[in-house]
Amino acid sequence: MLHPQVEASLAVRRRPPAEVLEADPYEQLVFARQAMEDAVEAECGPAIPLPVVVDVDAGGVPCRLYAGRVGAPVFVYLHGGGWCYGSIETVDRLCRRIADRSGCAVLSVGYRLAPEHVFPAALDDVETVLSWIRKEGAGLGVDPSRLAIGGDSAGGQLATVAARRQRDAVTPLDFQVLIYPAIDPMTASESYDEVGAYGLDRASMRLAWETFVPAVAQRFSPDVAPLAVEDLAGMPPALVLTAEYDVLRDEGADYADALVAAGVQVVHVRYAGVNHGFARKLALFDAARAAADQIAVSLRAALTF
Repeated sequence: MLHPQVEASLAVRRRPPAEVLEADPYEQLVFARQAMEDAVEAECGPAIPLPVVVDVDAGGVPCRLYAGRVGAPVFVYLHGGGWCYGSIETVDRLCRRIADRSGCAVLSVGYRLAPEHVFPAALDDVETVLSWIRKEGAGLGVDPSRLAIGGDSAGGQLATVAARRQRDAVTPLDFQVLIYPAIDPMTASESYDEVGAYGLDRASMRLAWETFVPAVAQRFSPDVAPLAVEDLAGMPPALVLTAEYDVLRDEGADYADALVAAGVQVVHVRYAGVNHGFARKLALFDAARAAADQIAVSLRAALTF
């Protein structure tokens, strides 16, 4: 059953007026980006104070470090938004809660967005950040020898692709957190037809994939489509969160199943009654606070305190 909080949440963000809807696609994109930023307070609530919240330059990539203690493990977080929207600010409250509850340092990444910067720009930024934190982390007072990665939606796609590339480079990560990850550029799973348009639909996802990866042939590469990887063995253990009323629900579940089939330790939890994007909206969804705390507990267990 659809939770009443879903309908309430859909009314919070500013919707484009007729003149924007009639404008060119880039003007629509600019409006949508700003509307997402403007809704942060209403959707995500007040900021939890932490001992350390500092913006850093991670090898040329803007990031924000959240930390509560010296020597903490590091969780690199990648925001969602269809590779075109979102920012460090739109996941600030979620990152603060995870840092507060887990005891980990959280490094939130402001990777470059499409269409100004198409694939592989965002992935390159993530790999730059991972290399930077491994090298500079000790000087920042954190422990980069215990390193996890995660993200929501488009950020989940970037996270698991980066985790696979780190595996292949023999610099494996310790854990991955995938929150309703975007996995299938073909948008072919049944949930696209079964789930109503509660903030996300097939047309929107197709546009996101096409904007992020304009070259059709590239959409079938392992660096874009995680299920195109021939062998997932040796991937980091994973926490996969999906949402019942999310068109990405089935592809996230399929990827969790593929990891399990490859011998990877996976916990997959489907949050009932909620839609895509719920996890960062701590002010609107009870499930968001539960999900953030589940992520925190999983990180504590995975990074061996």
